[in-house]
Amino acid sequence: MNDSRLGPLQLTTHIEKRTLKAPLHITGYTFTGFDALMVTLSAGGHTGRGEAQGVYYRHDDPPEMLAQVEALRGRIERGITRADLLGCLPPGGARNALDSALWDLEARHGGLPAWQLAGIDPPRPLLTTFTIGADDPASMADHARAFADARALKLKLTDDDRNAERVRAVRAARPDVWMMVDANQGFTRDSLAHLLPVLQQCRIALIEQPFPLGKEDWLDGLDRPIPIAADESVQDHADLARLAGRVDTINIKLDKCGGLTEALSMARQARAMGFDLMVGNMSGSSLAMAPAFVLGQQCAVVDLDGPLYLREDCRPSARYQDGTIWCPSDLWGGGLPAAA
Repeated sequence: MNDSRLGPLQLTTHIEKRTLKAPLHITGYTFTGFDALMVTLSAGGHTGRGEAQGVYYRHDDPPEMLAQVEALRGRIERGITRADLLGCLPPGGARNALDSALWDLEARHGGLPAWQLAGIDPPRPLLTTFTIGADDPASMADHARAFADARALKLKLTDDDRNAERVRAVRAARPDVWMMVDANQGFTRDSLAHLLPVLQQCRIALIEQPFPLGKEDWLDGLDRPIPIAADESVQDHADLARLAGRVDTINIKLDKCGGLTEALSMARQARAMGFDLMVGNMSGSSLAMAPAFVLGQQCAVVDLDGPLYLREDCRPSARYQDGTIWCPSDLWGGGLPAAA
């Protein structure tokens, strides 16, 4: 995997505010919008862009991320590589935004697309989940029917006693789709055991982050007739070892691990340890999905639906068709021909 040093660089940063079409409910939170850190790096007549939202439950927010980037402005503008970033910033949104911008700049400067720089096969459209926030069962069923093109759904469940109704209602509305559930840390061992027969009856294929961060020992000895994925419990490669034997799938998000460079390395390590791979998102525009789309080429489960819930997406944008996502070359990392 190439990693070229370009410089000097011109760094531009700002924060953009985005609004969701409707509130999204998960365990412990209701989202109506979010801020995004936008990073632009320019050199030799070419420009690379990156976007990050950070990790809300770790208090990794765009103002703090912006301060982290600005503190490194001198170092960045003298010229920096993606490998350098791994030692300059911790995992999180600031490093992700910079890493994404460097990938994009390198692709456009050198005339090679990001997927080729990453050493993977040419990309293909990816089947993605469409997320339905935790709500009353009838509303969730309505939302499922509204996603007429969806072939995979992700249901947000929460820490109350209506989850069985929710799952049954959505399955009745969409008997045709692949379906997973995401508790966002909202279950206990007892509540999961009580819900499990319904999940099996409704053909749920994956249970994401059932238990709270820090309670990974609740997974020990757990009956797992349905595979379990870790999200909040796995931030970067350092968390993989303690999840071995406890979960089946690792959800890699660029905002958590700090960018595509770490994500690709983390994916290799996770596969070697026997984990299946999932790629997810912390919301975001199509610009935030595009680097994750590269990683998604290696993942069994893809959850890159963030732009669908925004009132306004960036341009150019990802294309959603027949339940899939496709990120065009002019969006990010397209490897436009180098200047003569």
